[in-house]
Amino acid sequence: MIAFRIDDMSCGHCQAAITQAIKALDADAQVRVDLQTHRVEIDSPRVNADELAAAIADAGYTPVPA
Repeated sequence: MIAFRIDDMSCGHCQAAITQAIKALDADAQVRVDLQTHRVEIDSPRVNADELAAAIADAGYTPVPA
């Protein structure tokens, strides 16, 4: 599992944008988002943490490894 804290994620739109960015890299990735703790957890055997962080950043958010 790969986890990020994303402090600038605050609403359902943010959640959807981040999930979409991750799914664009790996459609089969399991994505869990907790808006209250600003945490995103990803299970993906195909994509590494750097690639996921880059996709989240490209979507306009600031991922910090958790």
